[in-house]
Amino acid sequence: MTDKDIPKIYSIKKTPKETLEKWFRLLSVGRAIDDKAPNYLKQAIGWSYHAPYAGHDGIQLAVGQVFEKNKDHLFLYYREMLTALSAGMTAEEIILNGISKATDPSSGGRHMSNHLAKPEWNIHSVSSSTGNHTLHAVGTARAIKYYGEKAVSISGQGESSVSEGYVYEAINGADKEELPVIFVIQDNGYGISVPKKDQTAQRKVANNFTGFKNLRIIHCNGKDVFDSMNAMEEAKKYAIEESKPVIVQANCVRMHSHSNSDDHLLYRSQSERNYVEEYDPLAKFKRLLIRYKRFTEEEIQTLEEDTKKVIKAAHKAAMSAPDPDPDSILDFVVPEPYVSQKYPDGLHNAEGEKKKMITALNETLKTEFRENPDTFIWGQDMANKDKGGIFNVSKGMQHEFGAKRVFNAPIAEDFIVGTANGMSRYNEKIRVVVEGAEFADYFWPAMEQYVDTSHDYWRSNGKFSPNVTIRLASGGYIGGGMYHSQNIEGSLAAIPGVRIVYPSFADDAAGLLRTSIRSKGMTMFMEPKALYQAPQAATIVPDDFEVPFGKARIRREGADISIITYGNTTHLSLQAAEKLQEEGVSVEVLDLRSLVPMDEAAVLETVKKTNKVLIVHEDKVHGGFGGEVASFIMENAFEYLDAPVRRVGSTFTPVGFNRILEKAILPNTEKIYNAVKELVKY
Repeated sequence: MTDKDIPKIYSIKKTPKETLEKWFRLLSVGRAIDDKAPNYLKQAIGWSYHAPYAGHDGIQLAVGQVFEKNKDHLFLYYREMLTALSAGMTAEEIILNGISKATDPSSGGRHMSNHLAKPEWNIHSVSSSTGNHTLHAVGTARAIKYYGEKAVSISGQGESSVSEGYVYEAINGADKEELPVIFVIQDNGYGISVPKKDQTAQRKVANNFTGFKNLRIIHCNGKDVFDSMNAMEEAKKYAIEESKPVIVQANCVRMHSHSNSDDHLLYRSQSERNYVEEYDPLAKFKRLLIRYKRFTEEEIQTLEEDTKKVIKAAHKAAMSAPDPDPDSILDFVVPEPYVSQKYPDGLHNAEGEKKKMITALNETLKTEFRENPDTFIWGQDMANKDKGGIFNVSKGMQHEFGAKRVFNAPIAEDFIVGTANGMSRYNEKIRVVVEGAEFADYFWPAMEQYVDTSHDYWRSNGKFSPNVTIRLASGGYIGGGMYHSQNIEGSLAAIPGVRIVYPSFADDAAGLLRTSIRSKGMTMFMEPKALYQAPQAATIVPDDFEVPFGKARIRREGADISIITYGNTTHLSLQAAEKLQEEGVSVEVLDLRSLVPMDEAAVLETVKKTNKVLIVHEDKVHGGFGGEVASFIMENAFEYLDAPVRRVGSTFTPVGFNRILEKAILPNTEKIYNAVKELVKY
């Protein structure tokens, strides 16, 4: 089917007058706010960021009109003020967002102005990272398809966003999975000041995707209300009936500068500016209504007077709304976790047969999947015959739970994490576990989504929590070398809004994984792959074991010095402590288990007990998580110290592949032993 075959449901002659009136009111109110927004900034009231939509009127009206709240899912980009208005948000709500009031339904004043949302209607909160919400839209469409709902997920974006790699990943994934998602590309010819010719070789960026098997592409005039409405009606009908993705490329103009921090006079000629003014969609729509005698000039004038009243009332109400409370900044950083009733300290006295860490993880995953049928897992190498992930942690899961809950993802880490975020938006019951990368070192392409997901809960003012557990096989001691043996937890811990756990033994791995899956919010679950099959990490594992976040565990009692550690180096520290005991040095070993949040009370208690501290971790000393532990101790327990806080970790180099080089770089028992011997001299 070509664009010419799209049914012409709407036209200036056939569309009912009451519909035309509704559209004109929306177009007029939207444009009035669009024009008024810069004045708030000039008056120092707010709206510090405003990207005017004028010139996109037709397509934005259409997207909002086809959207069905609480059924469809809508992901707006920062230029979609009219889409939000057309979808049902009020002028007051839009101004509340613009001037960052506490009652702003989008974020309570926490997000940039012009980033509009209403999560309770499925108008989702998205970030400023251009086009990254395409991945969220795809993840939500995956849930729509899985649960069999006749609905669509709609992603709005500019044509320049298509240059981003994750937008390609989103479209590729939607095509592969045949998902009901509509990518609305609003092409105004510019990415800020960069013309389209510097973005792509195709005059129409949607045509970059013509080779995709299941994707339909529709072109329309985004300046024209009727052409846009017909295109969006057809796109939605096709996406639902065929369960396949659609790109709607809408040809628009940008009548003003990119935003209030841009000046298009610096790069657009007078003739070009005159051209875009001539193609003003609102002016054209008004002329059509009068020319075809659908409305008289007096009727239009009455509607325009009504618009002024709407704007005046909305402004007055928004200006009197409360500002955000500075004391609220710590609200909604991380959701409240699942609380264990049976194991409040994450300890047990169970008897039985020891299990290796890989077995404990595998059995816990299966138990949680049986417990909650709305649990899903995907990643690389997840479902090839008897294989389950690169290290077989999820072996056998697809056989038991099926290919719709356990499946392979493309080798695209951003896609893996971004669609997890999106799928979790569908409802609060869903829990997503992903293998974020085959090795932790390969996670870097997903950092864009990691950062975005980390502040979803805070940014939405507590309205949306991405309930996702990201599993990463981490660390060295396997001779893996770069991209196969490095630690990244120190870098991840610098970003608020995410829990980070790092078990050392099988029972803690099982207990922390269970708590991670059952809790709301995002948890980074670091798995020391050298310990998967290691006998020293094997323990008895109660079937229902739970380890709360922020609860450390004393692995060895001592009196002379404390070693604070986690992961692989817990075992090295225990070995060093055993050797030191033979020499009369009593070493206490505290296994953090949870890095964020950290068990501050346990750290203070061990410092007060021994008065000397050695922090040991596998990551580099420079920039590693141990620096945070040391800083906490110096700020809160300095008076209890009889010696400086020391750290043992990797050298400030990449991890070597050669076993000899790896040994020289990574911490070992000898390095820990020597550091303790130096400290106990004080």
